[in-house]
Amino acid sequence: MSVVVPVFQPGPSFDDLIASLDRQTLESTAFEVLLCDDGSGEPTGERLADVARTRPNVRVLSLAHSGWPGMPRNHGIDAARGTYVQFVDQDDYLFDGALESLCDYADLHDSDVVVGKEVGIERALPRRIFRQDIPRATLGTDPLLEMLTPHKMFRTSFLRENGIRFPEGRVRLEDHLFVMQAYFAASTISILASEPCYAWVKQPGSASSSRIDPETYFPHLETVLDLVEAHTEPGRLRDRLLRHWFRGKILKRVAGRRLVKYPDEYRDRLLDVVTPLVQKRFGPGVDAGLGLPHRVRAALLRADRRDDLLRLAEFETGLTCRAVVTSARWSRGGGLHLTLRITITRDGEDALVFESSPSTSTAPSASTTPSGSGATSTVPSGSGAKKSTRLTSLPLSSTEGLPADLLIADRELRNDRVDLALREAATGEERSLAGRRPGRLDAVGIAIDPLKVFGPDDESHGGPLTVKVRRAGWTFEVPLEASSAVLDRVGRSPILAGRPCTLSATRGGAVELHREWPGGAAQDFAGRTARRLRSFARRH
Repeated sequence: MSVVVPVFQPGPSFDDLIASLDRQTLESTAFEVLLCDDGSGEPTGERLADVARTRPNVRVLSLAHSGWPGMPRNHGIDAARGTYVQFVDQDDYLFDGALESLCDYADLHDSDVVVGKEVGIERALPRRIFRQDIPRATLGTDPLLEMLTPHKMFRTSFLRENGIRFPEGRVRLEDHLFVMQAYFAASTISILASEPCYAWVKQPGSASSSRIDPETYFPHLETVLDLVEAHTEPGRLRDRLLRHWFRGKILKRVAGRRLVKYPDEYRDRLLDVVTPLVQKRFGPGVDAGLGLPHRVRAALLRADRRDDLLRLAEFETGLTCRAVVTSARWSRGGGLHLTLRITITRDGEDALVFESSPSTSTAPSASTTPSGSGATSTVPSGSGAKKSTRLTSLPLSSTEGLPADLLIADRELRNDRVDLALREAATGEERSLAGRRPGRLDAVGIAIDPLKVFGPDDESHGGPLTVKVRRAGWTFEVPLEASSAVLDRVGRSPILAGRPCTLSATRGGAVELHREWPGGAAQDFAGRTARRLRSFARRH
């Protein structure tokens, strides 16, 4: 294994990276570290020399200054002696067993590329890509595009034989270009999700947090789109791949609070660049896989309806979501049963209002469909008509010139979901508790089973509860609220719930779940034993 690290005047966090390399379970004779110094100057040179002096497997490559990581990484590929190359940035670090696990996984599956599990430190990362190990992932089917960072392991001979290189110089999205070249050329791409490999640390003032320059950024995006089109035929796969960049690099930049906060001059510059880009590069097949909010944005961009685009963003900025507990009780079986009322309002009124009517479309038929936060409107049953549910509350000047089915929300409403999570008071980590697809938002029933959520040796003390609401394609994450009067009636948990758990409300009304630890071990043991005996009795 060759670990390639582009280096330029590193800060204190560089010591964390070196320490993580020292702790690797892979023998030091089985991997090398290439510190590719991008012309940092004398102090950094001395610092790197000190690192290499006491570590025989560390080499320093002293390079002319380029200002960007592409050139140092390419020198690392050229100099690598290992069967595999793992790219690591100077502010990040590796988990202790990362190199050994990555090597073993690649050897086992004959992988050209291994996407090891990345863990965000002070940054949120996509989750779907790391739900399970995928020895042979398929581009366009498996969620490979969720993580296009270069923090991956590549077979060295594969990179060299296919001429896969990083673009050098001042190039935006250089990691996307490199990784997509590898994805298209690879025989086997593997995802190792079962073990944490790479810690991606967010640093203050990082480039990802700064505002882009539209005139220079989007030509680089077009280079990535050119690469995708060169390796795909027109059709579903191409549309699916292009949709990733359309959604992430364009549509999210013209949504909600982000668009509203732009200065007028910058907003005009951005739209001057992206509007013709959307008209030229993204067709109806790309739009078809977008959620309703993004489909509306795409249509407004394509029609150059800038005032409506801003109205939509202002509308989204004014949306308020609340999740309130209306009833709560413990069951004798140890479950905590909550009923929530979800409201999505703007200026005190229902913000997302829907109308249903008979339709000849292919949408699944039903007699009722959600409208507003909880009410239903009725389509005549027994008539053979299929329903069509349209969002009617968006502040568009008109729908003239837009696709006729643009505001049809049937698909999104079928995917509505309410999920409850606990944010650990000690660590800040989020723990999923329960979730469901709601029939109506004014009475969402959610059941939590503490013995399933918390293991027998789980040290969680609990913490505040949050609710993630997906409604018609919009997503909200809000604290769960309740009045003390509702929670006071709940009481302590029964023995079948394990360690004692209680619900309480803060002075502001936020709900917290408290769990006894380290006390309560006897009740936890008794609860688990009783559950097993009950299960045995039912089977026999």
